[in-house]
Amino acid sequence: MASDLVIVYHRQPYEEVEENGKIVFRENKSPNGIVPTLKGFFGRVDKGAWIAWKLAEDAANPEFERVIEIEDSYGKYSVTRLPLTPDQVSSFYHITSKEAFWPILHSFKERYNYDPVDWPTFREVNWAFAEAAAAEAAPGAVVWVHDYNLWLVPGYLRKLRPDVKISFFHHTPFPAADMFNVLPWRREIVDSLLSCDVVGFHIPRYAVNFVHVAQSLLEVGNVVRKDVNPDFVWEGTALSDRRVPESVQYQGRTIRISSAPVGIDWDFIQERAASEETRENAVAIRSELGDCKLILSVGRTDYTKGGVQQLESYERLLQAHPEMHGNVRLMHVSVGANRSMAAYEEIQGEIEQVAGRINGTFGSFEWQPVALISTAVPFRDLIAYYQLADVCWITPLADGMNLVCKEYAAARTDGDGVLVLSEFAGASVELSSAVITNPFSHRSMDTAIEQALAMPEEERRHRMAMLRNTVQRYGIKAWAEDQMSYFSDEDVLSEAS
Repeated sequence: MASDLVIVYHRQPYEEVEENGKIVFRENKSPNGIVPTLKGFFGRVDKGAWIAWKLAEDAANPEFERVIEIEDSYGKYSVTRLPLTPDQVSSFYHITSKEAFWPILHSFKERYNYDPVDWPTFREVNWAFAEAAAAEAAPGAVVWVHDYNLWLVPGYLRKLRPDVKISFFHHTPFPAADMFNVLPWRREIVDSLLSCDVVGFHIPRYAVNFVHVAQSLLEVGNVVRKDVNPDFVWEGTALSDRRVPESVQYQGRTIRISSAPVGIDWDFIQERAASEETRENAVAIRSELGDCKLILSVGRTDYTKGGVQQLESYERLLQAHPEMHGNVRLMHVSVGANRSMAAYEEIQGEIEQVAGRINGTFGSFEWQPVALISTAVPFRDLIAYYQLADVCWITPLADGMNLVCKEYAAARTDGDGVLVLSEFAGASVELSSAVITNPFSHRSMDTAIEQALAMPEEERRHRMAMLRNTVQRYGIKAWAEDQMSYFSDEDVLSEAS
């Protein structure tokens, strides 16, 4: 049976583990992140499918199980796994996506590496995704493609299946034209994206940038613009815009432009925050902390996340305020990325070096100023840390959205706590009640953390109330409804919902 909704994403929609010599598929542990969110859409259709890749030593092995049927709490759906060899994964994902695309998307031109890119392999992998989606889609189905490593899929799919409705959502920042156009394949990429019916971004700025790029490269027709939702306009922040494109014309077609921030599962976090397990974890953590104030930072090990700059700010804070010694602790969670990639190994080394220097300079037998954690903290434990953290310190140099800051606000059912947030995180256009900081400025970073630690309770609670209201209003359900609104009443998703 063909599928009414086909989701195309590089990751498989479950955790594949071996138990007693047998492969089993487990649901993702955390409700946040894009995979559980996307699976929730399968409940709107009679038949859904997911296209992903799976590592295979021999892509031609006849025993490779290409299509499997899954039944979990989200319903029944099929998963097509495309067998990619280690060489294909390295070329398509680690080199082209991470060494060429990633730095440009986040405006780190100096880290861009063109030389090792094998563009034919990138095309080949994207073609395989498009073929799989075309084979799975029912007549007039919706095919929803996700993220930059599948940029070419819409263009190929439009040729294979002109009848389907194609939507693309971009989960990273989309840079300005003078940055994006560094990519030699820029025209091919944008032409593919303009094969969509809908192209979606988190915030208006990324949509504005995309249209400017398209206009710089192709004969794009009329651009229709509208006022930005007042909730996402805050004067002075780096990523704020007042007008946003809602559609463009290209080759006789209208392409709709979506700007909607991905949110978190508010109800789930409220449930976890109120659980007995979380209460017990919080008691244990507070006992270990004593009277120390806790600053919490959670992110991945990536040069875009600003981990080194944040630790250096904390070091300056301790140098300037001896009275804080023994009274403040920073829990810096920097989850290790692929250490086979030189850029990430370098950043991890720098983070470890600065954290070690801080502990060596300021620490004592009784007090360790930095707790550096390089492995993922289970979500059930993270909720307890959110509830106890006096300050949540999220200061990426560039970030498409950032859900950690939203999780923090949702977990603070006590109404207390301070969020310090980089103005270069997409979430900053929503969360103006945070203490907004510029991670490229020492003065801005240092002042922000000082302000957060010294903030009176009344102001803390006022800011947190506004943060929680925004995070609840623009949760994952609001994002889902926004995405579905781009398909008209006669479309299959609306009929099945």
